[in-house]
Amino acid sequence: MIRHCVLFKWAEGATGEAKATIAAGLDALAGLDMVSSYDHGPDAGLSDGNWDYVIVADFADVDRYRAYAADEAHVAFIVDHLRPNISARAAVQYEL
Repeated sequence: MIRHCVLFKWAEGATGEAKATIAAGLDALAGLDMVSSYDHGPDAGLSDGNWDYVIVADFADVDRYRAYAADEAHVAFIVDHLRPNISARAAVQYEL
């Protein structure tokens, strides 16, 4: 099992509408066939200095993760919605 974690910070000027569109887009990505588990949400605000948003996705194996990373809908979502609205991104994949 591969776990994919992504953290990002909103860009200055990212609107509530853009954030809602991103959340809806992530919900749609959760339904892709290669995804085993997919959760996302805003930081709970419990500690200063945290990132603004997180995605945690699980895949049965490396091939399924790579298929997700290359999926046309996933790539288009990143280009069209995510990149224009974030100022920083961090990611890690690890084996469970």
